[in-house]
Amino acid sequence: MFTVLLQFILSGITVGAIYALVGLGFNIIYNATSIINLAQGEFVVMGGLIMWFFSQSLQLPFFTSIILTILLVGLIGLMMERLTINPLKNADLLLMIMITVAVSIVLRGILMFKFGKDPYSYPPFTEGEPIVILGAVIQQQVLWVLGITLTCIGLIFLFFNKTMLGKAMSACAVNPTAAKLVGINVSRMIMLSFILSAILGAIGGIAITPISLMEYDKGPSLAVKGFCAAIMGGLGNGMGAVVGGFIIGILESLTAGYIHSGFKDAVALVILLGILFFKPAGLFGSKATLSVRKF
Repeated sequence: MFTVLLQFILSGITVGAIYALVGLGFNIIYNATSIINLAQGEFVVMGGLIMWFFSQSLQLPFFTSIILTILLVGLIGLMMERLTINPLKNADLLLMIMITVAVSIVLRGILMFKFGKDPYSYPPFTEGEPIVILGAVIQQQVLWVLGITLTCIGLIFLFFNKTMLGKAMSACAVNPTAAKLVGINVSRMIMLSFILSAILGAIGGIAITPISLMEYDKGPSLAVKGFCAAIMGGLGNGMGAVVGGFIIGILESLTAGYIHSGFKDAVALVILLGILFFKPAGLFGSKATLSVRKF
């Protein structure tokens, strides 16, 4: 019985790591612009599918494929901001959020046109026998997913707390007008937030595709669960989004294992409604205006 429970928890931690990265991407853009980027899930999908294209279709070397995938998805994030968000500097916030929905639909259509409706995967980063922990079996790729996620979280923490560029982005989040007065290019910081969130999504997609087939239409589901993770931890709280992502992943896995797999996708929505009704500030009580520096 304990082995089965542990198996479900480990599976939940794996998918929760991806939700954590998506939630963190939501927070990075939210803190810089107050926009909820509902195209965030598409960055994850593009990471997995473009990695497949470079590594399997074009047969490029593994590390070359990773670098090209990250650069390309980062470029798409830059183009999204420059072409859709930047021209509407003083637009209504709801309009900007709707624009991200439109971008999500366009990106999904492009992915369907290019890759079709078939699921894609590629070999894990390392070959070898699964690892047994107290009777629970996990693939080696799971360790890669967790290691990459924790590394990204640590690097984001260091970026926003130890670098001048990260502190400049945090300043824009706290008070854009004051940031402009001290010489910070707010427009450039917003552009950087989109690039950074796109790269985070791409990394998550690259890591998870070998153990979870990637399809063109997974973006909305990932976006909902990542957004739920961000809300659960307190919108604007980076570490809260990470914790929220892991909690959602574990609860999903337990629901699928002990109740029914058909209810798995409803878990995030139930949590989202519960948080909005009973604790809108999130489990960690952070206000929506907090900057990403609160890690």
